Amino acid sequence: MEFGITFKGFVSPDRARNLVRQAEAAGFDYCWFYDSHILWRESFVAMAMCMEHTKTMRFGPCVTNPNIRDWSLSASLYASLAHQSNGRFDIGLGRGDSSMRVMGKKPATLARLAEFTTKVKAMVRGEEVEYGECPEPVKLPWATGYELPVWIGAYGPKALATAGEVGDGLILQIGDPDLVKWFKDQAISAGEKAGRDMSNFKVQAAAPAYFGDIDYCIEHTKWFPAMVGNHVADIVEKYGNDSGLVPKSLTDYIEKRRGYDYSKHGQSDNPFLDFITEDIVKSFCVLGTVDDHIARVKALEEAGTTQFNIYLDSGDEEEIIAQYGRHIIPQFKAM
Repeated sequence: MEFGITFKGFVSPDRARNLVRQAEAAGFDYCWFYDSHILWRESFVAMAMCMEHTKTMRFGPCVTNPNIRDWSLSASLYASLAHQSNGRFDIGLGRGDSSMRVMGKKPATLARLAEFTTKVKAMVRGEEVEYGECPEPVKLPWATGYELPVWIGAYGPKALATAGEVGDGLILQIGDPDLVKWFKDQAISAGEKAGRDMSNFKVQAAAPAYFGDIDYCIEHTKWFPAMVGNHVADIVEKYGNDSGLVPKSLTDYIEKRRGYDYSKHGQSDNPFLDFITEDIVKSFCVLGTVDDHIARVKALEEAGTTQFNIYLDSGDEEEIIAQYGRHIIPQFKAM
Protein backbone atom coordinates (compact mmCIF):
# COMPACT_ATOMS: atom_id res chain seq x y z
CA MET A 1 0.00 0.00 0.00
CA GLU A 2 1.24 3.45 -0.93
CA PHE A 3 0.31 6.57 1.01
CA GLY A 4 -0.20 10.09 -0.31
CA ILE A 5 -1.15 13.58 0.82
CA THR A 6 -3.01 16.27 -1.11
CA PHE A 7 -2.78 20.06 -0.78
CA LYS A 8 -4.96 22.90 -1.91
CA GLY A 9 -3.32 26.17 -2.93
CA PHE A 10 -4.17 27.73 0.43
CA VAL A 11 -1.03 26.35 2.05
CA SER A 12 1.73 28.90 2.44
CA PRO A 13 5.00 28.08 0.64
CA ASP A 14 6.97 27.77 3.90
CA ARG A 15 4.38 25.43 5.41
CA ALA A 16 4.14 23.34 2.22
CA ARG A 17 7.90 22.81 2.26
CA ASN A 18 7.79 21.76 5.91
CA LEU A 19 4.81 19.42 5.38
CA VAL A 20 6.35 17.56 2.43
CA ARG A 21 9.60 17.08 4.32
CA GLN A 22 7.67 15.77 7.30
CA ALA A 23 5.51 13.50 5.14
CA GLU A 24 8.47 12.01 3.27
CA ALA A 25 10.25 11.28 6.56
CA ALA A 26 7.03 9.69 7.86
CA GLY A 27 6.91 7.25 4.94
CA PHE A 28 4.47 8.90 2.56
CA ASP A 29 5.10 8.11 -1.10
CA TYR A 30 3.13 10.81 -2.98
CA CYS A 31 2.21 14.46 -2.73
CA TRP A 32 -0.70 15.63 -4.89
CA PHE A 33 -2.04 19.15 -5.50
CA TYR A 34 -5.47 20.39 -6.52
CA ASP A 35 -5.21 21.98 -9.98
CA SER A 36 -7.73 24.81 -10.07
CA HIS A 37 -5.82 27.95 -11.01
CA ILE A 38 -8.51 30.53 -10.24
CA LEU A 39 -9.56 29.19 -6.85
CA TRP A 40 -5.98 28.55 -5.70
CA ARG A 41 -2.41 29.37 -6.65
CA GLU A 42 -0.84 27.62 -9.64
CA SER A 43 -0.18 24.05 -8.51
CA PHE A 44 2.75 23.18 -10.77
CA VAL A 45 4.82 26.03 -9.35
CA ALA A 46 4.22 24.64 -5.86
CA MET A 47 5.14 21.11 -7.02
CA ALA A 48 8.42 22.29 -8.51
CA MET A 49 9.24 24.04 -5.22
CA CYS A 50 8.41 20.99 -3.10
CA MET A 51 10.39 18.64 -5.36
CA GLU A 52 13.50 20.57 -4.37
CA HIS A 53 12.88 19.74 -0.71
CA THR A 54 12.32 15.99 -1.12
CA LYS A 55 14.26 13.03 -2.48
CA THR A 56 11.84 10.12 -2.96
CA MET A 57 8.31 11.56 -2.88
CA ARG A 58 6.40 11.62 -6.17
CA PHE A 59 4.25 14.60 -7.21
CA GLY A 60 1.29 15.32 -9.46
CA PRO A 61 -2.00 17.18 -9.89
CA CYS A 62 -5.10 15.56 -8.42
CA VAL A 63 -6.56 16.32 -10.86
CA THR A 64 -5.83 18.38 -13.96
CA ASN A 65 -7.94 18.30 -17.15
CA PRO A 66 -7.53 18.44 -20.96
CA ASN A 67 -9.15 21.87 -21.43
CA ILE A 68 -7.16 24.13 -19.13
CA ARG A 69 -3.85 24.29 -21.06
CA ASP A 70 -2.71 23.76 -24.62
CA TRP A 71 -1.61 20.15 -24.93
CA SER A 72 1.92 21.01 -26.03
CA LEU A 73 2.28 23.23 -22.96
CA SER A 74 0.98 20.42 -20.75
CA ALA A 75 3.42 17.93 -22.25
CA SER A 76 6.33 20.35 -21.89
CA LEU A 77 5.36 21.07 -18.29
CA TYR A 78 5.06 17.41 -17.35
CA ALA A 79 8.28 16.36 -19.10
CA SER A 80 10.16 19.26 -17.47
CA LEU A 81 8.95 18.36 -13.97
CA ALA A 82 9.74 14.69 -14.53
CA HIS A 83 13.24 15.62 -15.68
CA GLN A 84 14.10 17.98 -12.85
CA SER A 85 12.74 15.58 -10.19
CA ASN A 86 14.60 12.56 -11.61
CA GLY A 87 11.39 10.84 -12.65
CA ARG A 88 9.16 11.61 -9.66
CA PHE A 89 6.13 12.92 -11.53
CA ASP A 90 2.66 11.51 -12.36
CA ILE A 91 -0.58 13.21 -13.31
CA GLY A 92 -4.12 12.73 -12.13
CA LEU A 93 -6.58 13.58 -14.89
CA GLY A 94 -10.30 14.32 -14.96
CA ARG A 95 -12.85 16.02 -17.18
CA GLY A 96 -12.55 19.32 -15.26
CA ASP A 97 -14.87 20.22 -12.41
CA SER A 98 -13.98 23.33 -10.42
CA SER A 99 -11.33 24.71 -12.78
CA MET A 100 -13.80 24.73 -15.68
CA ARG A 101 -17.10 25.44 -13.97
CA VAL A 102 -15.84 28.34 -11.91
CA MET A 103 -15.28 30.06 -15.30
CA GLY A 104 -18.70 29.03 -16.60
CA LYS A 105 -17.16 26.46 -18.97
CA LYS A 106 -18.10 22.83 -19.51
CA PRO A 107 -15.89 19.88 -18.60
CA ALA A 108 -14.12 17.95 -21.34
CA THR A 109 -15.74 14.96 -23.02
CA LEU A 110 -14.45 11.49 -22.24
CA ALA A 111 -13.26 11.13 -25.83
CA ARG A 112 -11.13 14.24 -25.39
CA LEU A 113 -9.82 12.98 -22.05
CA ALA A 114 -8.77 9.69 -23.66
CA GLU A 115 -7.09 11.45 -26.59
CA PHE A 116 -5.28 13.82 -24.23
CA THR A 117 -3.97 10.84 -22.26
CA THR A 118 -2.50 9.03 -25.24
CA LYS A 119 -1.16 12.07 -27.08
CA VAL A 120 0.37 13.87 -24.12
CA LYS A 121 2.04 10.64 -22.98
CA ALA A 122 3.47 10.33 -26.50
CA MET A 123 4.76 13.93 -26.50
CA VAL A 124 6.38 13.42 -23.09
CA ARG A 125 8.16 10.34 -24.49
CA GLY A 126 9.48 12.53 -27.33
CA GLU A 127 7.26 11.31 -30.15
CA GLU A 128 5.85 13.54 -32.88
CA VAL A 129 2.16 14.18 -32.25
CA GLU A 130 -0.71 15.86 -34.07
CA TYR A 131 -3.74 17.18 -32.22
CA GLY A 132 -6.74 19.30 -33.08
CA GLU A 133 -5.71 22.71 -31.77
CA CYS A 134 -2.35 22.66 -33.55
CA PRO A 135 -2.09 22.70 -37.38
CA GLU A 136 1.45 21.29 -37.39
CA PRO A 137 2.91 18.18 -35.71
CA VAL A 138 4.55 18.78 -32.33
CA LYS A 139 7.69 17.13 -31.02
CA LEU A 140 9.73 18.00 -27.92
CA PRO A 141 13.34 17.66 -29.12
CA TRP A 142 14.69 17.59 -25.58
CA ALA A 143 12.35 14.87 -24.25
CA THR A 144 14.09 11.98 -22.51
CA GLY A 145 11.62 9.14 -23.16
CA TYR A 146 9.88 9.43 -19.80
CA GLU A 147 6.79 7.21 -19.50
CA LEU A 148 4.25 9.47 -17.78
CA PRO A 149 1.88 7.64 -15.39
CA VAL A 150 -1.69 8.93 -15.83
CA TRP A 151 -4.28 8.26 -13.12
CA ILE A 152 -7.85 8.99 -14.24
CA GLY A 153 -10.58 10.19 -11.89
CA ALA A 154 -13.87 8.44 -12.64
CA TYR A 155 -17.25 7.38 -11.20
CA GLY A 156 -19.67 6.78 -14.07
CA PRO A 157 -19.51 3.59 -16.16
CA LYS A 158 -18.15 5.28 -19.29
CA ALA A 159 -15.52 7.21 -17.36
CA LEU A 160 -14.49 4.05 -15.50
CA ALA A 161 -14.19 2.24 -18.83
CA THR A 162 -12.00 5.06 -20.16
CA ALA A 163 -9.75 4.81 -17.10
CA GLY A 164 -9.33 1.09 -17.67
CA GLU A 165 -8.77 1.40 -21.41
CA VAL A 166 -6.14 4.17 -21.45
CA GLY A 167 -5.09 5.00 -17.87
CA ASP A 168 -2.35 3.68 -15.63
CA GLY A 169 -4.44 4.13 -12.52
CA LEU A 170 -7.84 5.14 -11.16
CA ILE A 171 -8.58 7.95 -8.70
CA LEU A 172 -11.66 7.58 -6.51
CA GLN A 173 -12.54 10.41 -4.15
CA ILE A 174 -14.06 8.13 -1.55
CA GLY A 175 -12.96 6.10 1.47
CA ASP A 176 -15.70 3.45 1.35
CA PRO A 177 -14.17 0.01 0.62
CA ASP A 178 -17.33 -1.44 -0.93
CA LEU A 179 -17.68 1.48 -3.33
CA VAL A 180 -13.97 1.39 -4.18
CA LYS A 181 -14.32 -2.27 -5.16
CA TRP A 182 -17.49 -1.58 -7.16
CA PHE A 183 -15.80 1.16 -9.20
CA LYS A 184 -12.41 -0.55 -9.46
CA ASP A 185 -13.84 -3.79 -10.83
CA GLN A 186 -15.50 -1.91 -13.70
CA ALA A 187 -12.29 -0.12 -14.71
CA ILE A 188 -10.20 -3.29 -14.61
CA SER A 189 -12.83 -5.25 -16.53
CA ALA A 190 -12.86 -2.59 -19.27
CA GLY A 191 -9.09 -2.69 -19.52
CA GLU A 192 -9.05 -6.46 -19.79
CA LYS A 193 -11.72 -6.37 -22.49
CA ALA A 194 -9.49 -3.93 -24.39
CA GLY A 195 -6.68 -6.49 -24.24
CA ARG A 196 -4.56 -4.63 -21.66
CA ASP A 197 -2.46 -6.23 -18.93
CA MET A 198 -4.09 -4.81 -15.79
CA SER A 199 -1.78 -6.48 -13.27
CA ASN A 200 -0.01 -3.19 -12.51
CA PHE A 201 -3.08 -0.96 -12.69
CA LYS A 202 -3.21 1.28 -9.61
CA VAL A 203 -6.25 2.32 -7.59
CA GLN A 204 -6.23 5.40 -5.37
CA ALA A 205 -8.76 6.09 -2.63
CA ALA A 206 -8.56 9.82 -1.85
CA ALA A 207 -10.35 11.09 1.26
CA PRO A 208 -9.85 13.13 4.43
CA ALA A 209 -8.43 11.38 7.49
CA TYR A 210 -9.05 12.76 10.96
CA PHE A 211 -8.39 11.64 14.54
CA GLY A 212 -10.45 12.13 17.69
CA ASP A 213 -14.01 12.01 18.91
CA ILE A 214 -16.29 11.02 16.05
CA ASP A 215 -18.51 14.11 16.29
CA TYR A 216 -15.40 16.30 16.18
CA CYS A 217 -14.11 14.39 13.16
CA ILE A 218 -17.42 14.69 11.31
CA GLU A 219 -17.57 18.44 11.86
CA HIS A 220 -14.11 18.86 10.31
CA THR A 221 -14.71 16.66 7.26
CA LYS A 222 -18.34 17.34 6.33
CA TRP A 223 -17.15 19.40 3.34
CA PHE A 224 -15.83 16.32 1.56
CA PRO A 225 -19.04 14.41 0.66
CA ALA A 226 -20.47 17.70 -0.65
CA MET A 227 -17.52 18.01 -3.02
CA VAL A 228 -17.93 14.41 -4.19
CA GLY A 229 -21.64 15.07 -4.63
CA ASN A 230 -20.88 17.19 -7.71
CA HIS A 231 -19.54 14.17 -9.56
CA VAL A 232 -22.34 11.91 -8.36
CA ALA A 233 -24.95 14.48 -9.44
CA ASP A 234 -23.45 14.53 -12.93
CA ILE A 235 -23.74 10.74 -13.14
CA VAL A 236 -27.32 10.67 -11.84
CA GLU A 237 -28.30 13.41 -14.29
CA LYS A 238 -26.84 11.36 -17.15
CA TYR A 239 -28.02 7.88 -16.18
CA GLY A 240 -30.94 8.43 -13.79
CA ASN A 241 -31.59 7.29 -10.22
CA ASP A 242 -32.73 3.78 -11.08
CA SER A 243 -30.40 2.77 -13.89
CA GLY A 244 -28.40 0.35 -11.75
CA LEU A 245 -25.26 2.00 -13.12
CA VAL A 246 -24.76 4.05 -9.94
CA PRO A 247 -24.87 2.44 -6.46
CA LYS A 248 -28.07 3.26 -4.59
CA SER A 249 -26.08 4.51 -1.60
CA LEU A 250 -24.73 7.31 -3.82
CA THR A 251 -27.99 8.27 -5.49
CA ASP A 252 -29.77 8.34 -2.12
CA TYR A 253 -27.32 10.71 -0.48
CA ILE A 254 -27.61 13.43 -3.12
CA GLU A 255 -31.41 13.27 -3.29
CA LYS A 256 -31.73 16.44 -1.19
CA ARG A 257 -28.77 18.23 -2.77
CA ARG A 258 -29.87 21.72 -3.83
CA GLY A 259 -26.75 23.32 -5.25
CA TYR A 260 -23.05 23.98 -4.86
CA ASP A 261 -20.92 27.10 -4.59
CA TYR A 262 -17.81 26.53 -6.72
CA SER A 263 -16.12 29.58 -5.21
CA LYS A 264 -16.15 27.59 -1.95
CA HIS A 265 -15.09 24.31 -3.58
CA GLY A 266 -13.88 21.77 -1.05
CA GLN A 267 -14.24 24.19 1.87
CA SER A 268 -16.04 23.80 5.17
CA ASP A 269 -17.87 27.13 4.71
CA ASN A 270 -19.60 26.04 1.51
CA PRO A 271 -23.26 27.00 2.05
CA PHE A 272 -24.61 23.79 0.50
CA LEU A 273 -23.79 21.18 3.17
CA ASP A 274 -27.21 20.60 4.72
CA PHE A 275 -27.86 17.38 2.78
CA ILE A 276 -24.80 15.63 4.23
CA THR A 277 -25.62 13.10 6.97
CA GLU A 278 -23.31 11.71 9.66
CA ASP A 279 -23.43 8.25 8.10
CA ILE A 280 -22.26 9.61 4.75
CA VAL A 281 -19.31 11.40 6.36
CA LYS A 282 -18.35 8.21 8.23
CA SER A 283 -18.60 6.23 5.01
CA PHE A 284 -16.65 8.62 2.79
CA CYS A 285 -13.87 9.60 5.24
CA VAL A 286 -11.40 7.76 7.49
CA LEU A 287 -12.14 8.88 11.05
CA GLY A 288 -11.68 8.03 14.72
CA THR A 289 -8.91 6.31 16.65
CA VAL A 290 -5.64 4.91 15.35
CA ASP A 291 -7.21 1.44 15.37
CA ASP A 292 -10.18 2.75 13.40
CA HIS A 293 -7.82 4.13 10.76
CA ILE A 294 -5.82 0.91 10.53
CA ALA A 295 -8.99 -1.14 10.15
CA ARG A 296 -10.38 1.11 7.40
CA VAL A 297 -7.12 1.26 5.44
CA LYS A 298 -6.84 -2.53 5.65
CA ALA A 299 -10.38 -2.82 4.32
CA LEU A 300 -9.51 -0.45 1.48
CA GLU A 301 -6.46 -2.55 0.66
CA GLU A 302 -8.55 -5.73 0.61
CA ALA A 303 -10.98 -4.00 -1.76
CA GLY A 304 -8.14 -3.39 -4.23
CA THR A 305 -6.85 0.04 -3.18
CA THR A 306 -3.14 0.47 -3.89
CA GLN A 307 -2.81 4.03 -2.50
CA PHE A 308 -4.60 5.85 0.29
CA ASN A 309 -4.33 9.58 -0.39
CA ILE A 310 -5.21 11.90 2.50
CA TYR A 311 -6.82 15.25 1.69
CA LEU A 312 -5.01 17.53 4.14
CA ASP A 313 -7.75 20.15 4.16
CA SER A 314 -9.40 19.71 7.53
CA GLY A 315 -6.87 21.16 10.01
CA ASP A 316 -4.28 19.40 12.23
CA GLU A 317 -2.23 18.51 9.15
CA GLU A 318 1.07 18.05 11.00
CA GLU A 319 -0.56 15.81 13.60
CA ILE A 320 -2.30 13.66 10.97
CA ILE A 321 1.01 13.12 9.14
CA ALA A 322 2.74 12.32 12.45
CA GLN A 323 0.06 9.81 13.50
CA TYR A 324 0.25 8.02 10.17
CA GLY A 325 4.04 7.96 10.30
CA ARG A 326 4.16 6.57 13.84
CA HIS A 327 1.24 4.18 13.95
CA ILE A 328 -0.37 3.43 10.58
CA ILE A 329 2.09 3.40 7.68
CA PRO A 330 4.39 0.90 9.53
CA GLN A 331 1.47 -1.53 9.68
CA PHE A 332 1.41 -1.65 5.87
CA LYS A 333 5.03 -1.08 4.90
CA ALA A 334 6.14 -4.02 7.03
CA MET A 335 3.86 -6.44 5.19
